[in-house]
Amino acid sequence: MKLDISGLHHAVITSVVENGFAPSITSLAELFNCSRKKIRSSLKELQEYHGVVLHENSGEIWVIHPFSLAPTNFLVRQGGQDWWGNCGWCSLGIATLVGGRVEIITTLGADDRQVVIEVEGKHVSQPGLLAHFPTPMAKIWDNVVYSCSMMLVFETEDHIDKWCSRHHMPKGDIKRLDELQPFAAAWYGKYLDVNWKKWTVSEACELMDRHGFSGPTWALEERAGRF
Repeated sequence: MKLDISGLHHAVITSVVENGFAPSITSLAELFNCSRKKIRSSLKELQEYHGVVLHENSGEIWVIHPFSLAPTNFLVRQGGQDWWGNCGWCSLGIATLVGGRVEIITTLGADDRQVVIEVEGKHVSQPGLLAHFPTPMAKIWDNVVYSCSMMLVFETEDHIDKWCSRHHMPKGDIKRLDELQPFAAAWYGKYLDVNWKKWTVSEACELMDRHGFSGPTWALEERAGRF
């Protein structure tokens, strides 16, 4: 296995899918038969590429989208295996990557009742639930962990309005889960590929447009490089 952006991403995300946790710097060094220093440097490159988020002090892996390696408001379960999704969007992405019948367990608005959303292929058991996107995509990588933590699921738009007022949060775009599922499947569907590459900004815009994700929340400045 080659130690480049794609090879390192593939090694990490396949380990997360299979084991439920990310490989350590030490285990990656053993896998690629190189020094820990080389792995640290390569992980930093992958982070700059928006392929992972690292713990600031240790340099170990915190997030590899769509997976969080720390507890979140989204538990994704398939049989005896569990993963944490960063948000509703990511959790549907996990369902796509692991396949089969998946349960997403979350608390509505992180302050209401708990719900279980069953996903199998294109089927979502509670299609009318709403995912809220308060952070514009153009700003999401300013603090991607925080941005994802705000992408919560709600039952009604009234709940979203009251939640935004109570927490002094901007109201963003709202998508039903049956709208979000095909978008998440297309966005994350290739994340297990050996030759994975992050979406370019133009590719991300095209994908959003194709699924009808438009307006201020989804607008991206035209530029070269990866989203």
